[in-house]
Amino acid sequence: MKKKALAAIEKNGALLVFPIKNKAEPDSIWSVLYPRSKMRWEWDENGDSRVSDLWILREELSRSKKVIYTKWYQGRATFFSREVFVNLLAYLRSEKPFSKEAQNILDGLEMDSPLSTKQIKVMAELQGKWLEASYNRAMKQLWNRLQIVAFGEVDDSSFPSLAVGATKILFEDLWLEAQKVDPRVAEKFLARKLGADNKFWLFAQNTKVPASLSFTRCGNAALSEGKGSRYLLLQMGCELPILDEF
Repeated sequence: MKKKALAAIEKNGALLVFPIKNKAEPDSIWSVLYPRSKMRWEWDENGDSRVSDLWILREELSRSKKVIYTKWYQGRATFFSREVFVNLLAYLRSEKPFSKEAQNILDGLEMDSPLSTKQIKVMAELQGKWLEASYNRAMKQLWNRLQIVAFGEVDDSSFPSLAVGATKILFEDLWLEAQKVDPRVAEKFLARKLGADNKFWLFAQNTKVPASLSFTRCGNAALSEGKGSRYLLLQMGCELPILDEF
């Protein structure tokens, strides 16, 4: 099971862990292992044991360093091959700043990785239900640009928490390799490897922050450049004033 999953990730370059509403695309590890079976997300005594088995395998693979585990495609569990991850990291590279909350989280993880959700919230001073939305927006920015990765789990509550670390620390070799790759070269590689109509590749293009996008900080953005700038800022987790048209 593990060997087949690793081979599939390597071959495809990117795979979800579980399918989205049992749709054929994007491809998932479940669809590779059980191509003729619909997934039932049930955890009671009548649940499919294959779901829990894959959940356990997901955690094991995340620590293997043979593949990279993130919450990337539409915020869902996504695995990458090392080669695709390097090129995607290069393609998504941007000099544009993160929000203050996201940067604080990244700075903390670059000092100590991996950490549980609880530990990250304490470190970034984003504890409590009133700051939950701010935490989620900040993490989304970091996940989308692959600045953080998932690496095992931590037992710090009633349910194991995903352990998250800075890509720069946990995969330093891949991080350094990505810094040497020209984004234009990475774009050509990804289009060829994944395919022009591949949903992962389309999501990457929608997620990429264009060089023409200029803004000072989230919550007080300068939207003077680039069509769709407001949409992109919102996608990155920025809080902006409501406008009648944009």
